[in-house]
Amino acid sequence: MGWVMAVLPLVLLVLGFPIFLILLLTSAVLVLFFMGIPATQLHITMFGSVDKFALIAVPFFLFAGELMGRGGISKRIVNWTLALSGNVRGSLGITTVGACTIFGALSGSAPATVAALGRLLYNPLRDAGYGERFTNGVLTSSGAIAVVIPPSIAMILYGAAAEQSVALLFVAGVVPGILMALMMAAYVYVYATRRDIREGRPFSWSGVLHASRDGVWALGTPVIILGGIYAGVVSPTEAAGIACVYAIFVTRYVYRDIDWKGIWDVAISSMYLTAQVLIIVAAAGVYSWLLTVSSVPQNLVAAIEALKLEPWMLLLAVNLLLLIVGCFLDPNSAILILTPLLIPVMQAHGVDLIHFGIIMTVNLAIGMFTPPFGLNIFVAQAMFKSPLKTIYPGLVPFILVNLVALCFITYVPGLSLWLTRFVG
Repeated sequence: MGWVMAVLPLVLLVLGFPIFLILLLTSAVLVLFFMGIPATQLHITMFGSVDKFALIAVPFFLFAGELMGRGGISKRIVNWTLALSGNVRGSLGITTVGACTIFGALSGSAPATVAALGRLLYNPLRDAGYGERFTNGVLTSSGAIAVVIPPSIAMILYGAAAEQSVALLFVAGVVPGILMALMMAAYVYVYATRRDIREGRPFSWSGVLHASRDGVWALGTPVIILGGIYAGVVSPTEAAGIACVYAIFVTRYVYRDIDWKGIWDVAISSMYLTAQVLIIVAAAGVYSWLLTVSSVPQNLVAAIEALKLEPWMLLLAVNLLLLIVGCFLDPNSAILILTPLLIPVMQAHGVDLIHFGIIMTVNLAIGMFTPPFGLNIFVAQAMFKSPLKTIYPGLVPFILVNLVALCFITYVPGLSLWLTRFVG
C-alpha cells in the first residue's frame, strides 16, 4: 500500500492532473482496493476538512484582495511609496518591492500582487533602464512577499492544518516579511548604483503629503485588518469580513474606480478562486487522514530519530525539501499535504510550531518564483509576454537574496517569535 501512496501521486502529477484530483484519486484507490474502508468515509473526511472556522477567512480575504487590485488602490500605493523613495538610486525598483509588500498586506495573494502591480510598473521599470530581465525578476519575486506578510492565505491554511493560532502566525510573519523586502530593496539599490540608474522626483514633504492624502484610505486597510486582530478586538475571520466591507466602501464610494457591476464581477471571480482553494483543502484532508491512519507520520518521526540529527541539520534538510516541493506545488497545496507529516517531526525535536509555520511559508514563497514551475513565473509570462529564457536569469539574484533571508529566519527564531510575546 505504501508504494501506491507514494508512486501514484507522482505518476498523476507527471501526466498533468490537477493537484486536487491527484489527491482524491490516490485516496479513492487506497480506500477501495487496499484498506477495506467504506467509501462514504471519503466525503465525510472531505467535509470535515473544510468545516473549520479559520477557513471562513479565505473567501473574505480573496474577495477583498481582488477588489483592491481592480479598484485603484494598487495605483495609490505605488504613488505613495514612490513619493517616499524620492530620487535615490533605484527608487522605482525599491518602490516596486515596497508596493508589493504593502499590497501583499492587503490581498494575501502572491499572483494577485504580481498581476495588480505588474500592470502599473512593468513599462516604467523598463523605460527607466532596468532591463527586461531585472524587471521581470523584481516583479515576479517581490509579489511572493504576500505569502509571508500578513494577512496570508497560506498562514490561515497552516494554522488550520497544524491547529495553531492564525493571529499568532500573522504577528510572527511581520518581521520575516519586512526582512525579505529590505534585503531585496538593498539588492535593487546595489544594482541601480552599479548601472548608474537614477530616476524619480526629488523627495519633498509636500509630495509625500499629497500622496498620503490621496492614498490614506488605501493605506488604512492593513491598519484596520491587522490593528483589529493584534488589539484583540476581532478574530482573523472577523477582520476578513470587515476588510470586504471596507474595500467595497473605499473602491465604490471614496475612489469611485469601480461600479456595482464591477463589484459583482469581482465577487464571481473570487468565488471561483475560493472553490479552487477549498477543493484542494478537502482533497488534502482525505489524503492527510489516510497518511495518519497508515502511521506514516509516526514512522517518519522514528526514521528521523534513528538518524540522530542535530536540530540545525534537521531544519536544513526540511528547508531543502520545502524548496524542492515549492518549485512544483503552490504553497496552499504543499502546506496542506506536508504539514501533517512534518508537524510530528518538529514537535519531536522541540521546534516551535509558530516558528516552523513561518519557515514553511518563507520556503514556499521562494518556490513561487523558483524555476521550473513557480506560479508567479507563469503569471508574469502571461502578463508581460516575456519568454522563460528571459525570466529565469532575472530571478537568480532574487532567489539567492531570499535564501540568505531564509537562513536568518530559520536559525534566528526571535525574528519570528519576538512580536508574539506582545499578543495575548
